Amino acid sequence: MENKLAFYNRLTKQAIAIIEDEPDVIANLSNISALLNMELEDINWVGFYLLKGEQLVLGPFQGKVACVRIPVGRGVCGTAISEDIVQRIDDVHQFEGHIACDAASNSEIVIPFRIGGELYGVLDIDSPILSRFDQFDEEGLVSFINALQKHL
Repeated sequence: MENKLAFYNRLTKQAIAIIEDEPDVIANLSNISALLNMELEDINWVGFYLLKGEQLVLGPFQGKVACVRIPVGRGVCGTAISEDIVQRIDDVHQFEGHIACDAASNSEIVIPFRIGGELYGVLDIDSPILSRFDQFDEEGLVSFINALQKHL
């Protein structure tokens, strides 16, 4: 398997090629979640929650039925958006206030993103594998989101 840096660089190029000529945010987030679901190994849910007032509301995703609304500041996603910082959780069952939408999820990474400079939502990825996401995944996914924000 290619190294993670090369993998995320390739993934970023693929995603930009898919969305660069499409102005609709929901269509683009839908295709991005599908691409990530297709390319990432050992995940069981990937998608977006969009900031609406004091809540995150479910956006485009791939996976099982999910929680529709998450209060800002609650759970891994709500913490990521309220603190505007990536949350990489090795064991979600040890995260105080974790909201279990899928009992099979054991680790999670959540990356806040912006559109037009404004905090817009989070990319949320869950895995049934403990400690699935490492520093290289975090760096690769942050770089991925940073590149995509310019096209959303």
